[in-house]
Amino acid sequence: MGIKENVKQILSELPPGAELVAAAKTKTPQEIMEAVAGGVRIVGENYVQEAEAVIQVVGSKVAWHFIGHLQRNKVKKAVELFDMIETVDSLELAAEIDKRCSQSGKMMPVLIEVNSGREVQKAGVMPEEVLGLIKAVAELKNIRVEGLMTMGSATVDADELRKNFRETKQLFDQLKQLQIPNVEMKYLSMGMTDSYKIALEEGANMVRIGSKIFGARG
Repeated sequence: MGIKENVKQILSELPPGAELVAAAKTKTPQEIMEAVAGGVRIVGENYVQEAEAVIQVVGSKVAWHFIGHLQRNKVKKAVELFDMIETVDSLELAAEIDKRCSQSGKMMPVLIEVNSGREVQKAGVMPEEVLGLIKAVAELKNIRVEGLMTMGSATVDADELRKNFRETKQLFDQLKQLQIPNVEMKYLSMGMTDSYKIALEEGANMVRIGSKIFGARG
């Protein structure tokens, strides 16, 4: 099946209210346009420079989410290009996004990246530190926390991943109930090609899928 058909099949399987983010790392504008033709409304990019070239071609036909590790020296350009940043994991990064947004008069929706597998080498904030970070980020004027994102453990163990996703959903629900000012817990972004079905079972309403759409990386 082609890219367009892959997208249609995935969309037909998603539960109501779940959003598909097409993870388009290294993909050409033509490939992304084919995914858009299949019904993709959100494209996720991992690298700012790579995204800039693609966005110049594809433009505002879709919403653009940054889903990679964002370096502070790339924030200015990221704020210009993206509609959401899914990978905020420190107050320093959030403050830089806020500063750049204030200069351009933009409000940036962000997700807080949770290190649900508690892996030292992974990006993301430890689960027990999420509330403190969200309260601090909520003080910033040009950022709006709209949910959580997690990768889950770097494992093929489905039970371990399920545990990570379940704990992140519990955290998401707790934060929702707290009703922190300037925070709206709308999106729980969990799961990729190998794990999105488990993530959906555990309450994800946003999944980031690459190779199942575009084919395995060359």
